[in-house]
Amino acid sequence: MFESLKTTIADLLGGRVHPNERRAVINDMKQALVSAKLGVEDLERGVDVTRRKLDAERQGLETVTRRKGLAAGINDAETVAIAEKYEGQHLERIAVLERKLEAQEAEAALARRDYDEMLTQLKAAAAGAGTVGAGSAPAGTARTPSDAELGLPDDGALNAELDSLHRQRAREAKDADAAARLEELKRRMGQP
Repeated sequence: MFESLKTTIADLLGGRVHPNERRAVINDMKQALVSAKLGVEDLERGVDVTRRKLDAERQGLETVTRRKGLAAGINDAETVAIAEKYEGQHLERIAVLERKLEAQEAEAALARRDYDEMLTQLKAAAAGAGTVGAGSAPAGTARTPSDAELGLPDDGALNAELDSLHRQRAREAKDADAAARLEELKRRMGQP
């Protein structure tokens, strides 16, 4: 759903965006995330609308079934036949709406996860991840923009998760570097 935005975030995190362009790219991404959030909210509203329609159909089925039972109790064959027709229509609509609701819920959940992941990555990119080797400022001297400057809510749990992700990425990068050096050393020594 958000492939272009994901690619841009990956470029930022991978250090493939020139340091002079980072702020503009991050601003554009924030605007895109706002639009993406609106899209996710639209999907979630669609789920609510379908739920209400499904509830209305189920209530309609209950009403028709009750009326059919009452008509059968007084031997009104014509009303029973009409009620059976409407009962079938309600059952068919309910089956369709249940499948639709299931698909919409899955789509909305997927879009929400994608959005949440991109928001996390945007915060990491805005905090300076992916700038190694970019030469913009000496290590440890770049100022990290605040959540307010980024237009993001102050969320302690999210900040803790972002810190954890940053540490994990740094660890993975060091491990990958060590593995590459070991392979290079083995190659030089002629070992398989």
